[in-house]
Amino acid sequence: MDPILVGKSVTTPDSGNVHLLPKYGNRHGLVAGATGTGKTVSLMTLAEGFSRIGVPVFLADVKGDVAGLAVPGADSEGVRKRIETIGIADYRSEGSPTIFWDLYGKLGHPVRTTVSEMGPTLLSRILELNDTQGGVLDITFKLADDRGLLLLDLDDLRALLALVAEERKAVSTEYGLVSAQSIGAIQRALLRLEQEGGAQFFGEPALELADLMRTTPDGRGVIGILAADQLILKPRLYSSFLLWLLSELFEALPEVGDLVKPKLVFVFDEAHLLFKDVPAALRQRIEQVVRIIRSKGVGVYFCSQFPDDVPDEILGQLGNRVQHALRAFTPRDQKAVKTAAQTFVANPALDVAQTISQLGTGEALVSMLQDTPSGKGVPMPVERTLIAPPRCRMGAITDAERAQVRAGSALGPKYDTTVNRESAAERLAQRAEAMSEQAQAPKAKDTAGNGERGIGQTMKDAMFGTGRRQGMIETMGKQAARTVGSQIGRQILRGVLGGIFGGKSR
Repeated sequence: MDPILVGKSVTTPDSGNVHLLPKYGNRHGLVAGATGTGKTVSLMTLAEGFSRIGVPVFLADVKGDVAGLAVPGADSEGVRKRIETIGIADYRSEGSPTIFWDLYGKLGHPVRTTVSEMGPTLLSRILELNDTQGGVLDITFKLADDRGLLLLDLDDLRALLALVAEERKAVSTEYGLVSAQSIGAIQRALLRLEQEGGAQFFGEPALELADLMRTTPDGRGVIGILAADQLILKPRLYSSFLLWLLSELFEALPEVGDLVKPKLVFVFDEAHLLFKDVPAALRQRIEQVVRIIRSKGVGVYFCSQFPDDVPDEILGQLGNRVQHALRAFTPRDQKAVKTAAQTFVANPALDVAQTISQLGTGEALVSMLQDTPSGKGVPMPVERTLIAPPRCRMGAITDAERAQVRAGSALGPKYDTTVNRESAAERLAQRAEAMSEQAQAPKAKDTAGNGERGIGQTMKDAMFGTGRRQGMIETMGKQAARTVGSQIGRQILRGVLGGIFGGKSR
């Protein structure tokens, strides 16, 4: 299988071009550098390369220019000169097979998940809850699991919180202390999320992972592009969504070991948002996911301004590195330059720390995993590299071009229309309505002349109940419902980040 061309070495031109070997594509990677130094172009070059060898890619478009992957690039003197310098014989302008996604459903197919699938851990992060409020949310989810109540959208969660408030004393006795103040704080956080448009993310049809791992009939990997220019303005929602998606891949995909190429490449742009203000326990879980997901055929590539935006425990797992220029104007910048220099395998012909500040736009320090005689992948000595130009447009696309790409997608009929099936909100509303009707039912009148009930009415009351007392049928029905609910609850297992383990909610 042909390797992915990254660019041409400037440090040692006679050594030839720098490549990423497909079999090491799942060893994760990092693309870093200051704003305007060419990180996005490097990501587009890598995404195109993976797509051409049949590897699907998913990445976020935080500035609107990554969408250019969908259309052919324009001819220019600068591109022709770079092609000639690098020596790309088979270069031609072309777009890649692309699917547009958007949490808000405006610039692509809607991306949805259910509240149950998201789980309490990530939802607490989205809602910016403190530890106490997060504990109440844990209890709320456990109550829903035990009673077999589906939490599909925010209406379901709001209805369940109302139930917790109504049965607060009983819930506190069985599950742990629940305060009215914490319930109120969660309800207010839900209101804020809904006002910001986040409610559109929760519901059905929920995203199926197979639709992120599609290939075309001619064997090219489909590139999924998430419109994130508005989403990035809500950092917690943005980072939690990508983390949820990664955790879903982690829980759902089987172990496959080392493959000749990855099953999927997942790109985290603005990676610093993922680790900002993350509790230690959640960070440990993230690190666990990143370490292990490689064995499931998924390569994770982080993109950020500074290498130290990624924790050391994860940075050490990233075998493929592309480091664009850093400007050492402040102590923070100088520390980042030093950190970046220390993460590369030394090259005697290159002063890494000095070169990082001298790189031009479209240049980078590159180190990819390479084969050794023993067959193990080790990082190559760092090379100053002229990055290969992508074949697509390096810039935004028009609304008409986006609409054309979206119209050609086969996923529109599946995701563009919302489905609202019966779930917790509807079931609890039915319960409240039944209780209201029961409370308002007229008292049964005596049928016997001496004021005593007739035998038939007495038996009816015993079986079906009265306005003040439930009957045998209702008692047996509730007992059966509790039994079924508890059985359903025992079948619900949650994964490392709190989402439902082993499939969609049913």
